[in-house]
Amino acid sequence: MRHFARHFVMLFLFCGLTQMVAAQSYPTKPIRLVIPYPPGGPTDFVGRAVAAKLGELLGQQMVVDNRPGAGTVIATEMIVRAAPDGYNLLFGTGGGTFLAPLILPKVPYDPRKDLAPVAMLVMSPQVLVVHPATGAKSVKELIAVAKSKPGQLNFSSVGTGTSPHLGGELFKSLAGVDIVHVPYKGTAPGMIDLIAGRVQLAFSSIPTVLAHVQAGRLRMLGTGGTKRSPALPDIPPIADTLPGFELVTWYALFAPVGTPATIVNRLNSDTAKVLKDADIQKRFGEQGLETTLMTPQELKRYTESDMSRWARLIKAANIKQ
Repeated sequence: MRHFARHFVMLFLFCGLTQMVAAQSYPTKPIRLVIPYPPGGPTDFVGRAVAAKLGELLGQQMVVDNRPGAGTVIATEMIVRAAPDGYNLLFGTGGGTFLAPLILPKVPYDPRKDLAPVAMLVMSPQVLVVHPATGAKSVKELIAVAKSKPGQLNFSSVGTGTSPHLGGELFKSLAGVDIVHVPYKGTAPGMIDLIAGRVQLAFSSIPTVLAHVQAGRLRMLGTGGTKRSPALPDIPPIADTLPGFELVTWYALFAPVGTPATIVNRLNSDTAKVLKDADIQKRFGEQGLETTLMTPQELKRYTESDMSRWARLIKAANIKQ
């Protein structure tokens, strides 16, 4: 028995020493960052900006690998099945990585069990915009209009089960109104119909609607954050009128489960330095993106809580694809 205990302790120490050595020499080759969306969009913009700065700190190139498709399942499964050695990272999103398993019928992984949280990157509140013809100039007024016209106001989204769709369903639930979901295949066609007045309201990212709001084509009523956004100091949170409303876009780094904690902590520490970089702060701030520091443990708690919150709404609203 003593021999077994001694052997176990030696094995434990050996494994710990091996991890320390690996972390000290890491990285020794380029690191792949898989992004589940096509090049050119806001997700790609953040991912590439972080990858460039993080690569400088690590002393190795970070190779961006865009793998769109299947509601982020293709990219996520690729990382779940990759070697847990610190050279394969996922640019995860709250609207895809942790929502896809709740919406799609068969997803071959559980992000809570198969991904190791590395670092939160940014958060950005989605915003509620309406066509001026609604006459609503506040969230309270929009609720009144919706209650006076049950089933007559339509809200657009970029597809069933996406964040804008869930934002509309959460609004319906908390406000007690009957508004109709109209899904589109992409941002552009939905925005065209919103500006034309064929749909009356939408939840969207700040960069997507800001120019239209400034031109008077749309009216912004509220943000999905729990506090005012530095990018929109004059726009109140929707939660001021509907307590409990929260709709934010977030981006974070994940690795395959089993990636050594020493490497995860190294990546987290260097990512924190990237997010404090003045150039990154400026570039992200101009897009309404708020850099957000979290430890791997904090990120794990946040993503699990976020997933549980949306799971309850998805079940209650019977949202399926």
